[in-house]
Order: sequence, then structure tokens, then C-alpha cells
Amino acid sequence: MLSDTQRETLAATLPAVAGAIGEITQRFYAGMFAAHPELRDDLFNRTHQKTGEQPQALAGSIAAFAKLQLEPDVRRQRFILERIAHKHASLGVTRDQYAVVHEHLFAAIVEVLGDAVTPSVADAWDQLYWDMADLLIKSEDDLYAAAGVEPGQVWREVRVVERTQISPDTIALTVAAADDTSRLPGFRPGQYISVQVGLDDGAHQIRQYSLTGAPTAPEWRFSVKLAGEVSAHLHEHVFEGDLLRVSTPFGDLVLPDGDAPIVLASAGIGCTPVIGLLTAMSEQQDARAVTVLHADRSRDRQPHRGQLASLVESLPQGRLVQWYESASDHIISDSVRRGQMTLDGIDIEPDTHVLLCGPTGFLASMRDTLLDRDVAEGRIHYETFGPELLRSGTR
Repeated sequence: MLSDTQRETLAATLPAVAGAIGEITQRFYAGMFAAHPELRDDLFNRTHQKTGEQPQALAGSIAAFAKLQLEPDVRRQRFILERIAHKHASLGVTRDQYAVVHEHLFAAIVEVLGDAVTPSVADAWDQLYWDMADLLIKSEDDLYAAAGVEPGQVWREVRVVERTQISPDTIALTVAAADDTSRLPGFRPGQYISVQVGLDDGAHQIRQYSLTGAPTAPEWRFSVKLAGEVSAHLHEHVFEGDLLRVSTPFGDLVLPDGDAPIVLASAGIGCTPVIGLLTAMSEQQDARAVTVLHADRSRDRQPHRGQLASLVESLPQGRLVQWYESASDHIISDSVRRGQMTLDGIDIEPDTHVLLCGPTGFLASMRDTLLDRDVAEGRIHYETFGPELLRSGTR
């Protein structure tokens, strides 16, 4: 754990490190991938590297964790670490990989900050890194144990048994155990799996997809919007009878216990975790008041449009309100609106749990709006990988 002297050093140097963290992470990835190209091709998402999302995610998590050591906030620390741990577990990350990251991250820090990295500064940031790494390793080991697998051994082969076109740019794949004689493990509604595919250049890229079927079913179902290398490969090359390499289910965006009202708000393909949550609630005939809010570009390009409506209708206290950027006048009503999602006319009781699913900009905007409506931050739940981590400790 950090000593008082190390905390003082962190406080004094955090502004300089935070100000340079973008350059540090860029150099870190460049150095690590030069030494370990297999990590770039077979573990890290190359699309997120190109867009800058992956470096921003690392920068955000390190800066936020450092700040939380100076201004302790257990809830926010848990928020950051749980999401990272679930993502790492879905990729099969193991403790030895933290040493690789440490080597190249600290080489980048020294390269960028130069003489400012005195022995005491290096010692404080080194301790911070291993404090964070140890917490993540422990959490990931717990997740592996709960899933009944050895650390990192999360991968299995499954067979595609159904492929359905659910919108012009989205398909749904149903997969079963490859041996056709066993059931796939159960999962918690709202969780996701990783899918790894081999590409023409020899890389094996990974992407996560939310499970949309029933947790008790022997098969898994997930939707794939055409975006990025993995999704494009699945659209173009994967059909009934093909084998896929997928991970054990992980993810912490799951239904809260209790009988408090729930709001599920999504945008675009962010509806897929909502479909999974609603499927479970419908099966259980969950009696809670459930308000489902969804925003999309247009009705004709909306994935799961009919299923979403049917699931909400099946709930004893379900309500659905949708927004479309492009919508004809004749469909506009209290439940179908034009433009981007707002909370105008949406009642949210003080004890409501709100689950958000969608792109980063949508998550940030809705979170701010909910806070302005005096929804307690601890009752706002969302799954976030990428730049949103930068915002997790700012308000």
C-alpha cells in the first residue's frame, strides 16, 4: 500500500503525469507492440487503437485510480476496477501480462517526463501501479473461480445454429456447444461474451457482444452490428454450421435485486443488453415498474424493434418510449418522439435504478441529465469501456 510519503509525491506529480498521460500511453502501446506484436494482433482491439479509444481508456483508468488514492472514494474505485476486471476476464488476461504492461508503461513515463522522474517519483508511481494491478488480479481470479475456469482459460468452440438478419446492418447469431451434446453455461442477464476471429492477415481479433437470449437456454444468442474488423468478418464469413471461438460470459451490468422501479435507457445497438435484461424479466413476470427508453436513427434501421416492444408489453408494469432522429409525423406520439432522447415527461422516483447502454456520448449525456434530476449516482449503472472512464471521477 502507498505510504504517506508516496501519497505526497503522487499529489505533487499527478498534474504533470495527467497532463502527459496521452503521450505516455501512445508511446507505451508503440513500445509494447513493437516488443510483443502478438498482443496487438491477438488481444488488443486494433480498431480502438486506431481511433485512440484504447489509449484514452488506459489514461482514464490510471489517472482516475491515482486521484482516488488521494481523495478516497470506495464506490468510484469499485466502479472502475469491476468494469476493467470483467473486460480483462472476458479476454483471458493473466497476472503475468501485468508485468509486461508495467515494463513498457514505465519506460514510456521515463521517456516522456525525463529528469522529472526521480527515484522517489518512480517509486510512488510504481507502487500505485502494483496496488491497482494487485486489486485487478485478485478480482479477475475471483471471476475465473466463480465461472469455474482456470485463470485465462475462458475460451471454447461453439457452433452457429442460426443466423438472422434483424436490421439492414445487424445480424443475430445463435450458437450451441460444438459437440452438440451439451449445454452452454448459464449467464446473468446483461452479460456479454468475447468472440475471437482469425483475419486474413493472420491476426486474431476480439470483440465483446451482449447476450440477448434467455439465461436458462442451452444456447447463446447475440447481435452483431456491422462496425469494425470482427463484426465485418462475422457478417461476411460466418453462417449456420460454422465454428466460433468465444469466451465464458462476464459483465457486471446486471439487474439490481429488490423491487425498486427500473429505467432501462439505450441507444442504437446498445439495445442488446436491454433485450437480455428484458428477456429474463419477461420470463419471471417481474412485477417491478419498468420504463424502457430507446433512441435510434430511424425505425427501419432499428435492431430488435419488434422484440423490444413485445418484451415490454409482456411485463406487468412495462412502458416503452422511443426517439428517432428521422421519423414521419404520423408515428409521433407520447411514446414515439422525434430527435434525441430526453427525460422530459419521464417520471423517475428517488429509489429508481437506471441502467444505461449505448455509445460513449450517449452515456455521458444521460448520466449528467440523471444527476441533474437528483438521481443518486450509486443508482446509475452502466457498462463502459473506453474514454468514458475519463469521466467516472469528474462529477
